Amino acid sequence: MADSLTGAGALRHVGFFYRSEADYAVTVSGFLRDGLANGEPVFVAVPAARLGLLRDALGADAGRAEFEDMTELGRNPAWIIPRVRAFTDQHAGRHVRYVGEPIWASRSAAALREATRHEALINLAFADADADILCPYDTAILGTAVIADARRTHPLLLSRGRQGASPWYAVPFQIPSSCSLPLLAPPHDAMIHTYRSDLSQVRALVLKHARDAGLTESRANDLVLAVSEVAANTLRHTDSHGTLTIWHDQAEIVCEVHDTGTITDPLAGRRRPAADALGGHGLWLVHQVCDLVELRSDDTGTTVRMHMAIDPAPADG
Repeated sequence: MADSLTGAGALRHVGFFYRSEADYAVTVSGFLRDGLANGEPVFVAVPAARLGLLRDALGADAGRAEFEDMTELGRNPAWIIPRVRAFTDQHAGRHVRYVGEPIWASRSAAALREATRHEALINLAFADADADILCPYDTAILGTAVIADARRTHPLLLSRGRQGASPWYAVPFQIPSSCSLPLLAPPHDAMIHTYRSDLSQVRALVLKHARDAGLTESRANDLVLAVSEVAANTLRHTDSHGTLTIWHDQAEIVCEVHDTGTITDPLAGRRRPAADALGGHGLWLVHQVCDLVELRSDDTGTTVRMHMAIDPAPADG
């Protein structure tokens, strides 16, 4: 295991394809145990049902690893990179190991796209990291398109005990095209408001719709804050108006802001800005308080779609 998966001194990002619990337990626990034997810090973020499986497989060694439930940590995939970066920074100067399973079958289509984007961005966010990252994929239940994207986002692949370079990982740091498809149009009965200077009406509309949708007061205020930050960027960085669109169903409320600005940083909102940074704090806050954020930006403008669940129960992983 150590010879096939590890190489100190550089990032190794491996997509692991498995079809059974036995394969999962043996391969992942072996990867972790090798790291622990080398005195490496180990962090594991997988869905809750897999946590017990890995703890059992590691036995007494489980107490030496750090575990988190990915259905909580990664409910918004944008939360994962900052958490893993905090772990690597905590152990700066040491080789670390991380197992992350951010993709499971019951995720919504939008969340799957953002989780796939996250997997691609790992290669950029941790390009300078001395780390081994293993990402399991259950090929028995995940769709063929999901597996195809995993081959594109991981430089290395491991399946049935064999590991090697992915021939589909052709361009480093490339985001799969499936993550950049145009967002589905809002429903026909969505509320639409155009703003140009005054954001008080934007905040009032979001608060009203959030309350009507059934959000708690604190989550409603979080959504107001997030939308206000995005709308404020319209005023700061463009000379045109912005458009706010709001709709909800029984599961979630969605607020979308579109303007003519452009965002070029693929990690915008997914890494914590320095305290003295001149920009980046707004999108960071937006990603932190929302349950899911979809962002599309090109020469036609930028759309930021913010999701808040009515009842933010953990996803079924």
